[in-house]
Amino acid sequence: MSLIDVEDLQKTFKIATRQSGRLGALKALVSREYRDVRAVDEVSFALDAGEMVGYIGPNGAGKSTTIKMLTGILVPSGGRIVVDGRVPHQQRVEHVRQIGVVFGQRTQLWWDLPTIESFELLRHIYRLPEARWRANLDAFTELLDLAPFLETPVRQLSLGQRMRADLAAALLHDPKILFLDEPTIGLDVVAKERIRQFLLQINRDRGVTVILTTHDLEDITRLCQRVVLIDHGRVIYDGGIEQLRARFGHSRTLVVDFEQEIRDVQVPFAALVRREGPRSWLRFERDTTTAAALIAEISARYPVRDLTLEEPAIEGIVRGIYETGSAG
Repeated sequence: MSLIDVEDLQKTFKIATRQSGRLGALKALVSREYRDVRAVDEVSFALDAGEMVGYIGPNGAGKSTTIKMLTGILVPSGGRIVVDGRVPHQQRVEHVRQIGVVFGQRTQLWWDLPTIESFELLRHIYRLPEARWRANLDAFTELLDLAPFLETPVRQLSLGQRMRADLAAALLHDPKILFLDEPTIGLDVVAKERIRQFLLQINRDRGVTVILTTHDLEDITRLCQRVVLIDHGRVIYDGGIEQLRARFGHSRTLVVDFEQEIRDVQVPFAALVRREGPRSWLRFERDTTTAAALIAEISARYPVRDLTLEEPAIEGIVRGIYETGSAG
């Protein structure tokens, strides 16, 4: 059995409708009308222990709603969720003791307390043995470089520092599963890289299962082997990133550094899309020719200094799927 099983998951919200004009406002006071909005629509997937999966989609696709149901914050309108043998909304207290959660725009730390005191409060909340808490805190302090701000009130932390502290707080009690909702939002390049390296390490060394929602597709390509795409509340793709590229990223680009500038590069089955001095970008379709055949053809025709093959960016592939409305 999988660590996480989601089957035909649904969540419907009732939204009050507003009628225009004074008469409409008066009617709303007496008898309010509602309409149903389906935020999650028969979503199904399963995760095995130790996976790190990207759960992505455009704004309003249903990502955060799914995460809130998986963590027990929201009650599903239909379908089935089992997380490590528990139904999250029915066994909330037991469930939250076994999971870690980080919402990028909210903190679980106490705003006016020094960071270390928030960690100590969490030790008492989770009833952690002192030795276990101290061992985890020491490990995370080193991995996330927390020492410089452990005595600093949370409200004085930078966004990057607060996010690192939130990650440590979410993992102090050794959860099997970590839910991350936009963990790198608003962070600079250095802070993002530190968090990515930390997530890779806790997944590899501790076997923590990670579900990651993000709009930063660099997070997905750096961290995840598998991605679940959701749009309008439905799963439209579930599989490997490389398979996603192979299935939907038909165009590839060969970057060629010639020995000298060549203005009109002509080779079969490739189109010149960009040129800067002796460097040219040639786009080709993977269904039409191979990189090896194209390289051999170019090398036979022109003096070549270096070659680089660029795979299609995952962001462009995802955008294309959304524009066509289907991954089929």
